[in-house]
Amino acid sequence: ILLVEGAVIGVFTSLDTFLFFLFWEVTMIPTYFMIALWGGPQRIQAAIKFLLFSLAGSLLLLIGILALYHVGGTFDILALMQVEFAPKIQFWIFLALFLGFSIKVPMLLVHSWLADAHSEAPTAGSVILSGLLLKMGAYGFLRFCLPMLPEASAAFAPLIMWLSVLAILYGGAMALAQQDFKRLIAYSSIAHMGFVTLGIFGFNNQSIQGAVLQMVNHGITTGALFLVAGMLYDRTHDRTINNYGGLHQVMPRFATLLTIFVLASIGLPGTGSFIGEFLILVGTSYHSYLLVLLALIGIVVGAVYMLWMFQRMVLGPVHPYVANLPDLTRREMASVIPMAVVVFAIGVYPAVLLDPIHASVAALVQDLAQVQPLRIAEVWTAP
Repeated sequence: ILLVEGAVIGVFTSLDTFLFFLFWEVTMIPTYFMIALWGGPQRIQAAIKFLLFSLAGSLLLLIGILALYHVGGTFDILALMQVEFAPKIQFWIFLALFLGFSIKVPMLLVHSWLADAHSEAPTAGSVILSGLLLKMGAYGFLRFCLPMLPEASAAFAPLIMWLSVLAILYGGAMALAQQDFKRLIAYSSIAHMGFVTLGIFGFNNQSIQGAVLQMVNHGITTGALFLVAGMLYDRTHDRTINNYGGLHQVMPRFATLLTIFVLASIGLPGTGSFIGEFLILVGTSYHSYLLVLLALIGIVVGAVYMLWMFQRMVLGPVHPYVANLPDLTRREMASVIPMAVVVFAIGVYPAVLLDPIHASVAALVQDLAQVQPLRIAEVWTAP
């Protein structure tokens, strides 16, 4: 856990592309062992799948970083932002970086490792995956693709926004079909990260600020859901939703905290997710009302699968299988209550995060406003 934490800090603070890639790779090793050594019954298969997808993304990322160095002559991220890349160069570097980052997010079509990794990982592994590692991909878009390759980013933005909305709908539909509560939360992550990529490629202040805020919200809310689910799994070693029922009578503290995080995941006003999603939808409305409508349908689907899971597990008569379960201990409560406080703090006073975010986002949007989207035809005709 400490090794992952140190590597993640390195990823988010590196101003050198080589160091960025080095720390990016280091996060993969302890995560693999966390899944393979301490995971569920299918842990080996899930760990290998996670490793293969991560390696594929890392190789593409390395190709993109080496191309940036070859053309720009430096590994310095700030210096590379000042380099003007030719259209053909931008196209191919963007493709390599985008595919590398999208596997980590993960975006639709390269997402299949996520559900297995989440459902088989131990509780700590699931929390780190959802709270930190998924954000590395979205951060890569903001750190590399948009400022260094703005024309290519603008050219691909409509396609990526549609992929993001499809991810929101697909993640919701798959979550509806799950009988395993950890897989349900995992597929909800695909939907929530769809909002993040939708906001990033909205190219305006509201959408990008909302995307950054939503990264924080998703890390806290989904991380807390995995943490609470892990506490229940420790007692029963069973993840099947239909084997539970009436937990509000047996474990009232657990039911209270689960209620808070379910409502936060839905995006109820007063929670942080509401602010993030609202800003993303406002920014998206400048591009297409149809995208906004489809994203809103995704939010409704999200409410359906989360409330349906809650109703089957927590409400109704007490299932004999859980009749004698002990409630959360003080230690367990102490690990989760701060997350609940942060959920409401961001929802009630989002300026505490939006103010620090604003300056860097405004500078990025100002640069993007002067960009003409790359015409793909130029790629094949440029020397």
